[in-house]
Amino acid sequence: MIPKTNRPLSLRSYSRRKFLKKLLNSSVLVATLPYLRQAQANSPIAPILSGTEFDLTIAHTTVNITGEERLATTINGSVPGPTLHWREGDIITLRVKNLLPEETSLHWHGIILPYQMDGAPQISFDGIAPGETFTYRFKVQQSGTYWYHSHSEMQEQTGLYGAIVIDPAKPETIQSDRDYVVLMSDWTDEDPMAVFGKLKSESAYYNLNQPTIVDLFKDIADKGLSSAVEKRHMWNMMRMNPTDLADISASTYSYLINGHTSADNWLGLFKLGEKVRLRFINASAQSFFDVRIPGLKMTVVTADGQNVDPVEVDEFRIGLAETYDVIVTPEENAYTIFAQSMDRTGYVRGTLATQSGLTAAVPALDKAEPLTMEDMMGAMDHEMAGMDHGIAGMDHSNMTPEQMRQMEHSMHDMAGMSDVKTASKKSIQVHHASTEFGASVDMRVDTPRTNLDDPGVGLRNNGRRVLTYADLHTIGGTLDSRAPTREMELHLTGNMQRYTWSFDGVEYNEAKPIHFRHGERLRVILVNDTMMTHPVHLHGMWSELETPEGEFQARKHTIVVQPAQRVTFLVTADALGRWPWHCHLFYHMHAGMFREVVVS
Repeated sequence: MIPKTNRPLSLRSYSRRKFLKKLLNSSVLVATLPYLRQAQANSPIAPILSGTEFDLTIAHTTVNITGEERLATTINGSVPGPTLHWREGDIITLRVKNLLPEETSLHWHGIILPYQMDGAPQISFDGIAPGETFTYRFKVQQSGTYWYHSHSEMQEQTGLYGAIVIDPAKPETIQSDRDYVVLMSDWTDEDPMAVFGKLKSESAYYNLNQPTIVDLFKDIADKGLSSAVEKRHMWNMMRMNPTDLADISASTYSYLINGHTSADNWLGLFKLGEKVRLRFINASAQSFFDVRIPGLKMTVVTADGQNVDPVEVDEFRIGLAETYDVIVTPEENAYTIFAQSMDRTGYVRGTLATQSGLTAAVPALDKAEPLTMEDMMGAMDHEMAGMDHGIAGMDHSNMTPEQMRQMEHSMHDMAGMSDVKTASKKSIQVHHASTEFGASVDMRVDTPRTNLDDPGVGLRNNGRRVLTYADLHTIGGTLDSRAPTREMELHLTGNMQRYTWSFDGVEYNEAKPIHFRHGERLRVILVNDTMMTHPVHLHGMWSELETPEGEFQARKHTIVVQPAQRVTFLVTADALGRWPWHCHLFYHMHAGMFREVVVS
């Protein structure tokens, strides 16, 4: 979503009463009525549309996902919208009609196309006004699993998204007998603006894993009173919460597979011995999912639509906007597809079975794991690494009182932010803009970790084989063998107390565009100075992830950056025009973690 004005989105007023009044007074109400009449137990099942000509109608439809009727923003009356089936090399035409009382748009996530067709209002086009139809037309230049969603207002959170499956022009190299889309998302009955308002007023509002008095007594029993008190004092000093992993939890979210809750239990049928291709898409607004199929190995064969060297895993984490295709060969009659939220407050399950009515056991949620000091501070510096047991990588729960006092001392400047420039002068001169210090920034990391073999908090050492970025190797290697001629470093920044998010400490409404020179090859360095995991999406161009040694790793459209982590990727600026670059956490984007890139 691109704000129409320079006002922060959080200052906009919105209410359900105003919305309904606006809807009833709208000139498009008559056209919308067929969709409003579709009140039923669940959202209509999303159809599969194939070919080169598509007619898509965006409207409000009454759905009942949680037991209460709500208005969803739908495409052709369903949540998710239709799965669009394309073929590489075809020129496709999509006529999108807007029956909403507000502007809308569709962005074709990860698709390489002219910027005028990208679907980002106020950047690549004017948006689709109420009652109007906009025609998207472009040549399909790739194959694989992708998705689409609105880039207007809060419509993505209210249901405006769907899957894209593109057949390759050449014969398919990935063989399977069955092929299913598994599109995961999150739904709330609350008005998204109300959710955003709660986060702005109290960032931990939805955090179900807050430390409790029971936890304090447990720490006292395990480590003694002094250690337990020091532990809490340290985190309070840093103004951080080691359990805030997702911002929004199952306290308001219902998690969905293809529009179905766990109670609905989406079903994929197979015959024993068949190879089944599952196309996983994370189309959620704010939720990371950790996915496994108990009792069944998964072979990952694509990442973000690009074929990768096959890798067998038990589990993978899928960030927002990412896609993974896996091949499974079921040998039993039923299996559970289990996707739990990263904060372990909820899950969604589906079933693979040989016939309707069969189910498999649903595992219990894993225990929620807090962030470690490595997640908060990265690789640490030499002085801190010299502590008795080595702080780097240490779980904060194992720290001694003396280590905590030293940690508190080292974090004092970061908590106050007043002396950080003096304490880290060399780093500031080399890497950091002055804007990275101030009201929009509550922490920074001087020595970020660079490893790609970390599955992330909650997945470490869990006894399962978990996919990491270090496992991904895109077949065919880089698309551009040139070395970069320029480097650009951006820091992912935020202030949890204010719930502001930004690049380099500058929120979107105050930021200037970033300029790429047409045809240049550049290296982008992303440093995560926050405690959150951020999926970063650059529109219009591939991001070629590198190893810490600078070797090609994988071609992606969305790169997940873990807390206190530094990642690098190469970009070929071969796409003229204006492009969004943003965190794909929906509420982070709305809170300012967004930039415009101009390629000229």
